[in-house]
Amino acid sequence: MVICQENLTEKLHQVKKQFGISEIFYLATCNRVEFVMITDQVVDKEFAKQFMGALNVCTCPISTVAFLEAASIYENREALDHLLRTSCSLESLIVGEKEILAQLRKAYESCREAGLTGDGLRMVMGCAVKTAKEVYTNTHISKNPISVVSLAYRKLKDLKLCTNARVLIIGAGETNRNISKYLQKHKFSNFAVFNRTVSNAALLAADLNGEAFSLETLKDYNKGFDVIITCTSSVEPIITPAIYASLLNGETSRKTIVDLAVPNDTAPEVLEQFPVNFIEVHSLNEIAKNNMQERYEELIHAEAIIEENITAFLLELKQRRIELAMRQVPEKIKEIRNTAINSVFAEEIQGMDQQSREILEKVINYMEKKYISVPMIMAKDILVNH
Repeated sequence: MVICQENLTEKLHQVKKQFGISEIFYLATCNRVEFVMITDQVVDKEFAKQFMGALNVCTCPISTVAFLEAASIYENREALDHLLRTSCSLESLIVGEKEILAQLRKAYESCREAGLTGDGLRMVMGCAVKTAKEVYTNTHISKNPISVVSLAYRKLKDLKLCTNARVLIIGAGETNRNISKYLQKHKFSNFAVFNRTVSNAALLAADLNGEAFSLETLKDYNKGFDVIITCTSSVEPIITPAIYASLLNGETSRKTIVDLAVPNDTAPEVLEQFPVNFIEVHSLNEIAKNNMQERYEELIHAEAIIEENITAFLLELKQRRIELAMRQVPEKIKEIRNTAINSVFAEEIQGMDQQSREILEKVINYMEKKYISVPMIMAKDILVNH
């Protein structure tokens, strides 16, 4: 579900004023839409209904009613816990994926620049970022990859191929496009792309500065290869012993096949008849499954870090509230001083000589400074020790 973005910032300003919301920001990812806000209002289903009605945005592809029925509402400490769990990817479809933190920061920065947030959400976001960094650094929640593509590339990387290795890519779908990005990022530069639809092969080949061919011409390709990466929707093997032998073009060295298709594009006989480093989707899925299990086992450590940061943040928040409240102390003390000098003791001061007045001024200034600092020190001490 997504919320249409047209005039959203303007609408957020409107509902912020209408509902007495102090600060707000909006987060949208592939599987979530969230409004994070600071308000004195009671936030319940009725509030959410009125809020979404006033926001007046379409919720595609479901209705606003369905959206509200499925929505969760978090308040106070529970809301902070949810936001921290979100920043650490504990609420993501794939636990341990760091992309959510970047999305969260971008969403906040966008709303901050639009004047929708203030000091409160600044502190909350600081806590969220700090917590996420600690979780990603001090646990193994994102250590081992769980995507088949990244696992395949790691296996390929372990073979220590040179960057000018000849790479044949069979199929121009999303999986092959993704693994191609890894290869290109790590300076591989020699590509030939084969696909049933030549125009799609040409698009991928253009991105890779490679050549594009029809899949039908695979059997006639005679430039040799070092690596085959294949992922098609074919139900029959694409790489048969005859085609593999033809692709070798007389070479006898061990080659590598990365087969990410289900079922495999490589005929079993190829592996029986030729020396091949074979990386295939079934074994990668098993590794991915084990890595995912390891990530879930790290949740208890991540949740402990979150709890520690919530406790520290709540103390920091109290201290910040005291700091903001204490900003009025200097003004109040100055008011008392002025009243004392200009009204209560005005006659007595007028009767003093110049030297006495200067001494009195020094005493008052000294006491004024001390009075300003004492309440802050005592308040912080009470917070820390109680």
